[in-house]
Amino acid sequence: MDDKNLVEGILLLEKGVCDLYLHGTLESPTGHVHQTFSDALNQSLCIQDTLYEKMAQKGWYAPEQVEQNKVNGVKQKFSPQSAQ
Repeated sequence: MDDKNLVEGILLLEKGVCDLYLHGTLESPTGHVHQTFSDALNQSLCIQDTLYEKMAQKGWYAPEQVEQNKVNGVKQKFSPQSAQ
């Protein structure tokens, strides 16, 4: 297994952890538990961001640049005014 595959695997696991922490935050029975899950989620999101940055530095991750008119179209589609 090369470095790229290893980091991709770690990223996949981190995404799963974020999903679990998100659900834990949403389903928390008390404020203390909610805050604990929320803090863990934020830490995991930071780790995920760091992994993406490292992958981009190595050339393993290149996000696609989207045209502004496509972004505007999606914004308009999901804006509260378009739901009326």
